[in-house]
Amino acid sequence: MHLAIDLSPVVHRKAGLGRYARLLTEHLVTQDRTNTYIAFTHGAFADDALSPALRALPRANVPLDVRPWRMLVWLAHVLRVPLDRALPRVDIFHATEHLLPPLKNVRTVFTLHDLIFQFFPAYHLPLNRWFLRNAMPHFLRRADAIIAVSECTKRDAIRLYNIPPEKITVIYEAADPALHPETDANRIAQVRARYAHNQPFLLFVGVIEPRKNIIALVDALRVLRARGYPQRLLIAGRKGWLYQPTFDHVKRAGMEDAVTFLDFVPDDDLRALFAACDAFVFPSLYEGFGLPPLEAMAAGAPVVCANTASLPEVVGDAALLVNPRDVGELANAIERVITDRALRDELRARGFAQAARFSWERAARETLAVYAQVAGGGRQVGD
Repeated sequence: MHLAIDLSPVVHRKAGLGRYARLLTEHLVTQDRTNTYIAFTHGAFADDALSPALRALPRANVPLDVRPWRMLVWLAHVLRVPLDRALPRVDIFHATEHLLPPLKNVRTVFTLHDLIFQFFPAYHLPLNRWFLRNAMPHFLRRADAIIAVSECTKRDAIRLYNIPPEKITVIYEAADPALHPETDANRIAQVRARYAHNQPFLLFVGVIEPRKNIIALVDALRVLRARGYPQRLLIAGRKGWLYQPTFDHVKRAGMEDAVTFLDFVPDDDLRALFAACDAFVFPSLYEGFGLPPLEAMAAGAPVVCANTASLPEVVGDAALLVNPRDVGELANAIERVITDRALRDELRARGFAQAARFSWERAARETLAVYAQVAGGGRQVGD
């Protein structure tokens, strides 16, 4: 088969979506010696966004930036105009972000990461919310097969869109192999000095947006510092959307000296930060999968995590689960971790075991099975 995979979230550096598309495709092309892969992208980008393995793939590019391409795709769905000419001759197109062009002679696989815009519409930009509300039903209906990244996401799709359960396959993500435990004590000490000025710290990793609930984490830290704990909070992640209230809250709370926004942190440094932190705290209100806490566990950090959406499914019994809307409960859970060494060691051990249950090799293998199922469907592909 000839397969086109949308690597646009990789070249446009879209945090979690980009990591998903990159790691899945890298493992697909490594494992699969039978099929041919084509990297599909849209808009302009620099080649350094792709890893060497992905740069080696044949490429098809639509020269439209994000908004024009999204609008073209939506209008094509509404007007029932196929966009096969945007692709080279392929058998299957895999949409790795929430954007599936209507195709007549190509079978399609659509990865559904989440339906956050349905549950927290105020946390999306108005145009993005409008687009997803109008376009998502077309994408889910048109796709020949849907990959959901968690059972939670699958249940949401069935309930909200009446999708037949047999059309959706749950394939879990996994931690990036680059985020293995850092064992070099000198390296850990260097990173602690550079980012935390040798002070004890809590760590959060993720895009800065309202759904991540960083405001509650700042408030929990304020409670802990009022109790005499010296921990700082390091926030590793780029600005997303509607981020300004988070920065404003830090100022209003008088926590500017205790909270540091690091922006993007390279994986080598992030691995050492996971090893050095007193706790990794992830109070997100909703996640379709929730990669950061899994990667934190894979790298050896004790984890405090929200008990919402897919997160209990991902972290299992390897994290302290809390109600993310209860600042007191969040503060108490963090206090337990930073004061109880035995608990920290137990969470680390459980975290390693839990993270090991997920792998990109398995995700690639299960995705190949979906491709084979789709290729064997009723419509002749590639004609």
